[in-house]
Amino acid sequence: MMTVATDAVFRVDGNNVITGPNAAGPWDPGLQHGSAPASLVVWAAERLLTPVPMSVARVTIDLIRPVPVAPLTIETEVLREGRKIQLCGIKLSAAGSLVVSATVLKIKTQALTLPDGVKAPAVELPSPEESPVEDGHRITSPFVRWVLMRSARGRLGEVGPAAIWFRVDKPLIEGEAVSQAMRAVVASDFCNGAATELDFRDWTFINAELTVSFAREPVGEWILLDAESWVGPDGMGLAAARLADSHGYFGRAVQSLVIEKR
Repeated sequence: MMTVATDAVFRVDGNNVITGPNAAGPWDPGLQHGSAPASLVVWAAERLLTPVPMSVARVTIDLIRPVPVAPLTIETEVLREGRKIQLCGIKLSAAGSLVVSATVLKIKTQALTLPDGVKAPAVELPSPEESPVEDGHRITSPFVRWVLMRSARGRLGEVGPAAIWFRVDKPLIEGEAVSQAMRAVVASDFCNGAATELDFRDWTFINAELTVSFAREPVGEWILLDAESWVGPDGMGLAAARLADSHGYFGRAVQSLVIEKR
């Protein structure tokens, strides 16, 4: 029988997942931070074999229901197999109910000689080493404390745009390394907390989905989330960010938000 994961967020045995207490997010102690199931989705997709070497190009995660801090079941399938792409379908269920439905697109990895001048835009913000430690401020939860953060601009949980470096240095899946795509999606789900137009004490702005797109695979342990958000008058909002590493910007993240007064 599987026991609760203590040194990692998840313990996986076949299609069965035990969720540890460090998966919990800031909205409800019984519900997971969105970064936790997002990392599990990417891990599951990357384990699906490809006919040629491929890298994750896009992750789309629909949060069908709030994901509980509870046992989960993973279902994976290859929706389309090609010489240049692979489209994966990943589903997470809790107590027999679908909670996450995701697709992960992979693209063939191939070395190219690009024209001069074609390169990633440089990051004109302080490096992680030059940025102050971010303590999470009022938005604290087990998962937030699981991730190291340094603020290049603004602060997590404060009103206004922010640019924050994230580093995962603890295991997400027991016995498994944290991949570069996993690092990117963990940082990406912090969009709505890093760039909010509303006070967390008075409003909730939970994301209903997460889409992360890559121009290349990130490098290094630190991922920069350069984020901003927009809030509409009818209960919807949008949080978005450019993603970067020490070599420059490599991708974008977008969340659709559900806005409600507490």
